[in-house]
Amino acid sequence: MLLLPRTTSFLSRFLLSFPKPAAAVFLRPSHLGFRFSEPYLHAPIKSRGSRFSTSAPAMREGSGDRDDLVVLGIETSCDDTAAAVVRGNGDILSQVVSSQADLLAQYGGVAPKMAEEAHSRVIDQVVQEALDKAKLHEKDLTAVAVTIGPGLSLCLRVGVQKAREIAGKFQLPIVGIHHMEAHALVARLIERELQFPFMALLISGGHNLLVLARDLGHYIQLGTTIDDAIGEAYDKTAKWLGLDMRRSGGPAVEELAREGDPESVKFSIPMKQHDDCNFSYAGLKTQVRREISSKNINADTPIDSLTNEDRKTRADIAASFQRIAVLHLEERCARAIEWAFKIEPSIKYLVVAGGVASNQYVRMRLDHVAKKRGLQLLCPPPGLCTDNGVMIAWTGIEHFCLGRFEPPPPPDEPKDAWFDVRPRWPLGEEYAEGRSEARSMRKARIHPSLTSLIQGVAKEQG
Repeated sequence: MLLLPRTTSFLSRFLLSFPKPAAAVFLRPSHLGFRFSEPYLHAPIKSRGSRFSTSAPAMREGSGDRDDLVVLGIETSCDDTAAAVVRGNGDILSQVVSSQADLLAQYGGVAPKMAEEAHSRVIDQVVQEALDKAKLHEKDLTAVAVTIGPGLSLCLRVGVQKAREIAGKFQLPIVGIHHMEAHALVARLIERELQFPFMALLISGGHNLLVLARDLGHYIQLGTTIDDAIGEAYDKTAKWLGLDMRRSGGPAVEELAREGDPESVKFSIPMKQHDDCNFSYAGLKTQVRREISSKNINADTPIDSLTNEDRKTRADIAASFQRIAVLHLEERCARAIEWAFKIEPSIKYLVVAGGVASNQYVRMRLDHVAKKRGLQLLCPPPGLCTDNGVMIAWTGIEHFCLGRFEPPPPPDEPKDAWFDVRPRWPLGEEYAEGRSEARSMRKARIHPSLTSLIQGVAKEQG
């Protein structure tokens, strides 16, 4: 059964033209999981600070000042259950993250069904703790923001169901968030001088994305991964080297690499023959695995129990892998900056965010790339690079102030409803010069991009 909004807009018809799973129930089809709803447009939202000034309408009576907004953010897209409460002026009132590190260590990576069950066990506790730390009740919130994609569908549904449960019970508006946009926009919370347009490199376990951020909700995709992301390559390398996965693969490889010689193993740089900004780490993973196999490394042997010689062998592989993995980032990022300057010559910042942005070696190398081209590198602190509720709440605030939201869901909404989550959801439209013909990318476009949907709404309302 497909439930339609009271008035089926151009945007709703556009979304409904895409195939949906037969068993799914999609509530209020909209561009982000929310819509522009006239009954909720009241006084203009203003801020006491000039950076946040906007003529956009507020959504609830009495919410005429951005500083008075209080948004709960919920994130369950992959393997961390996170919630946070953030005020409209950027004050972080609380932040709670429940890690699945033990599951990562047990399975050597993310197991979707196990991750879903782990989210379900702790989601109520995590959200309540976030509210308690903020010294607030649900009725004190202005809105609830929640990740609806991209990510693992089983995991996304846990967060969306919880968000809709709260929003329905307390009649709060709900803002659906694009996970990768949130990684980019949290930099605007940290650096108040960061204005559009800017460049962003978003790197994590599941994503490699180079985008030109032209405005809120308006992104040009300059490059993406055609197979595996850099975080996945780090995780698999850590697993094959027998490292402690409870810290996740990235930090484990980074630490071991400090002991190794990065020139000792001659891995090939991926995609040298392609003059674009796309990424590929599948081939580098294969090279690493073959090198490990040739050295007869047993991943079941803990690294702390190795001889000095064996430890040095593993450290050399880790360092050599990291050098090539990051060099691939550098080359693609340098070309993307050149493309971005053709479109927006005024860009001043390169934002690097996502879990892999916590890596100090990555930051150092990309800082060199940025400075060489006259840009300033901007990375969120490590706690806001990995998945977190703060970035979701903050992105919810940014969109909320432009009137982008979904009205409160019905209090009696069925708990077993299948919601419109978007596991594979592009952030922006591909730059013509960087468009890839890779089969995996064509298959991945299940949903229209965030940018195209927002532009569709603008045309309809304009």
